Order: sequence, then structure tokens, then C-alpha cells
Amino acid sequence: MNVVYAVTLALLSLAGVLAMLRLVRGPTPLDRIVALDVMAVLLVSGVAVKAAIFHSSANVASLVVIALLGFVGTVTAARLAGIRGRRG
Repeated sequence: MNVVYAVTLALLSLAGVLAMLRLVRGPTPLDRIVALDVMAVLLVSGVAVKAAIFHSSANVASLVVIALLGFVGTVTAARLAGIRGRRG
């Protein structure tokens, strides 16, 4: 099972690097918003894998908080981008 955890964490790390590239290079603000949302999902996934590795349920509260912050941040940023798009 350790191989599965290692492969999962490696793939999550690769996805994080790719999302970071999109965050830096993204041509539009909406690309950057989506990249931040993907990074929040990857963070939640990484914490969930860590909880599975250590057989711990103590991280459930942090998973919920990170997921809610990612969701609220994405909705807020998308809403602001939509407002700016209508004015411009």
C-alpha cells in the first residue's frame, strides 16, 4: 500500500506544479482563478492522502475548512471577474 500512497502523492505534486505554472502564465484572470481552485482541491486531496497514510481522522475539520475556503474564494473571484467583464 505504500507504493500506492507514494504514486498518489507524486501525481498530486506533479498536478500542483502544473497548476502553479498555469497560475503564473495564465493569460486571463479566469485561468488564474481556475488554477487556484485546482490548487485548493489538490491541497484537500493531499491532506486526505496524509490522513489515509497515518490512519487518522483528526484532519477532517481541516479538510472541510480548506474545501470551503477554496470554494468561497473561487466564487468570489469569479464574481468579481464577471463584474469587471461587464463594465469593460
